[in-house]
Amino acid sequence: MSEVRSKGVEAKNASVKLATISSSVKDSALEAMAQALERRMNFIIEENKKDLNAAMESGRPKAMIDRLLLNENRIQAMAEGLRQIKALSDPIGETIAGWTRPNGLQVMQRRVPMGVVGIIYESRPNVTADAIGLCIKTSNAVVLRGGSEAINSNKAIAEIMAEAAYGAGIPRGAVQLISDTGRSSVIELMQLTGIIDVLIPRGGAGLIKTVVENSKVPVIETGVGNCHVYVDGECDPDMAVEIVINAKTNRPGVCNAAETLLIDRRIAPELLPLIAAKLKEKGVELRGCPETLKLVEWAVPATEEDWYEEYLDMIMAVKVVDGVDEAVEHISKYGTKHSEAIVTSNYLNGQKFTREVDAAAIYVNASTRFTDGFEFGFGAEIGISTQKLHARGPMGLKELTTVKYVVLGSGQVR
Repeated sequence: MSEVRSKGVEAKNASVKLATISSSVKDSALEAMAQALERRMNFIIEENKKDLNAAMESGRPKAMIDRLLLNENRIQAMAEGLRQIKALSDPIGETIAGWTRPNGLQVMQRRVPMGVVGIIYESRPNVTADAIGLCIKTSNAVVLRGGSEAINSNKAIAEIMAEAAYGAGIPRGAVQLISDTGRSSVIELMQLTGIIDVLIPRGGAGLIKTVVENSKVPVIETGVGNCHVYVDGECDPDMAVEIVINAKTNRPGVCNAAETLLIDRRIAPELLPLIAAKLKEKGVELRGCPETLKLVEWAVPATEEDWYEEYLDMIMAVKVVDGVDEAVEHISKYGTKHSEAIVTSNYLNGQKFTREVDAAAIYVNASTRFTDGFEFGFGAEIGISTQKLHARGPMGLKELTTVKYVVLGSGQVR
């Protein structure tokens, strides 16, 4: 039996027991995992250095290096995320709704685990910790298949967390990491119907497209982030500058970073050069429309492909638009329904933007960088869904559950 199938079967067997584990055991496991990450921090950093060195030797982009990097602060944040998950209410067994039918039947809708959650992801080893924590809290077994670029980091984190969880009472086999990073392991994981209950891809457009188009296992699609900031003609200029700079440069290699700046023609002559100068100081390359090129002499011409691009790098497309209607039209054509922001002091324009832009998260006077499970108070996230079925936006605990109906009777027949 292959590694993928054998670990999938182990996870499936563990999921049956895991579904009955008490909240207290799961919370003890989350605390044990957090402490284990802190205790073994130096080991994780050493293993992470192997991945970083390999990435640098192969000439990987700076944005990928940043996604790969684990340091004391990031590992501590992973541990803190587990403790935040621990502090949240356990959704499993929750009665979502209940009612009594005229014939006396009592119908209850309750939350239950998915079963086995498969996750295919790239570059970011912190996903390993987030996924394990969220799945344990929701009584789901998890099968992880990370990318080759982070294999040493992922193995270290998964092994440390798994042993801590098992020591706290979680059924052995509930946490699985596929060590085979070849393409065949992804293909096989996508075929494990009856073993994997749901598959979640996290990564670039190519990975997500491959999984969505080829998986026989149900998929929750996490989206590419071609995110926009629209600076309205009526806005606080200082706020606009700060939001654009943060949305683009805080961590350019993540999916909630802004890739395109749209700015109202009325204020572009005064405000765009100021924003551009601040972006240039940060090392951002601007690719602009013809009007942008007149206002920012060092910008380069944008192509049609630039409006579609998720750069994940210090590059930003810029377009001068004729008000909120053209901004909405542009986002509708080129956006990926992830996160979109408007900076405005006009209430009606803000409301129009929130109504008409179709995306998982809409911001009024705030950076797109907040689309994150931790920032939304979920403790962590399993991914950010841009689809519309079952889950949308940052996926926390409830998005990793399904429902069953429990019906109580007193001898009713139909």
